[in-house]
Amino acid sequence: MAVIPTLEADVLRRQDPEMAELLLGELARQSTTLQLIAAENFSSSAVLAALGSPLANKYAEGYPGARHHGGCEIVDVAERLAVERAKALFGAEHANVQCHSGSSAMLAAYAALLRPGDTVLALGLPHGGHLTHGSPANFSGRWFDFVGYGVEAESGLMDHVQVRALARTHRPKAIVCGSIAYPRHIDYAFFREVADEVGAYLIADAAHPIGLVAGGAAPSPVPYADIVCATTHKVLRGPRGGMILCGSELAERVDRAVFPFTQGGAQMHTIAAKAVAFGEAATDAFAAYVHRVVANARALATGLAAEGLHITTDGTDTHLIIADPAPLGVDGRSARGLLAAAGMVLDCCALPHGDARGLRLGTAALTTQGMGEGEMAYVAALFASVLRQETEARTAREKVRDLTEGFPPYPGR
Repeated sequence: MAVIPTLEADVLRRQDPEMAELLLGELARQSTTLQLIAAENFSSSAVLAALGSPLANKYAEGYPGARHHGGCEIVDVAERLAVERAKALFGAEHANVQCHSGSSAMLAAYAALLRPGDTVLALGLPHGGHLTHGSPANFSGRWFDFVGYGVEAESGLMDHVQVRALARTHRPKAIVCGSIAYPRHIDYAFFREVADEVGAYLIADAAHPIGLVAGGAAPSPVPYADIVCATTHKVLRGPRGGMILCGSELAERVDRAVFPFTQGGAQMHTIAAKAVAFGEAATDAFAAYVHRVVANARALATGLAAEGLHITTDGTDTHLIIADPAPLGVDGRSARGLLAAAGMVLDCCALPHGDARGLRLGTAALTTQGMGEGEMAYVAALFASVLRQETEARTAREKVRDLTEGFPPYPGR
């Protein structure tokens, strides 16, 4: 199956050559630069084929067997398949696969469990929390009273003593455990213990580690959390979208919170692509892949540390690395610009206990391309050379292009 079926048939090029060139240009950009953004990956050709399928035409408000539109007999089967595969993959009693994103999954989780004004304990944004963990610019911060916990100043690890103390003081209705910039495994059993102690619900935001969980490379939040929210892209390598996992006792509340409370019609082509991704994630090949992702992240973190960057928590358990380039004489935003010019694409992020910005990078996409620990050492050395401005951007860009030529994300395209 072609990576971009419409381009393969030349339909889009004939009808809209301007857009066709943009799509081909983006494919070229992804194929010739290093995709180090921790939240990105390369979906398989099968996932992309499902996204571009006729299921995109179908309106299907509601759930299988209870739709508000006719003609849903086939998409009902597709959604049931996605649900059953998700439940089996993660050992969950219930799965909702309609969420359009991780943020909409979090919105639905709050809607299922909370009322406006309720207190929620979550990781503070400067310490790696997500916008949906109480940002005043986000619905979460406007509708609920968030109390933020943090990480220890010296170790960078989640401050369990602070978590317990804040929970006892504020008696939150819910506790959120999860982060967009925490490279270590989360102790879900600890958070469950604290939640039980203060009578709170536990919501796990597992958007980043859920792919590792699927392949057995990270602990699962499912046995501990009342609700698990996740994305289906990132390490899981599916389409951009979200999902919710929970026990059977919360199934109806979660489903009603997704539809009709926070969303309308389901995106059936995306749900079909999620089912394809869940099927891929259930294979031995995927389990081997996620373990390589972690091995690559550790190798890259070790290489960057050897080059003089400060790595928070002194390493990683996951696909994700948080690095401070200040020891090389450059701030995070400037570093991102230098690296972008060299063909290394990554993000900035907040560093705890100060106003400085660091770099957030991950190894999921490079691992999908087939790169290994040897390539991680090469990338770390080039990375640091660019930041020290020992290698000019044009020279580094050519080195990146040479490297990626041997690891095309979609061979033959």
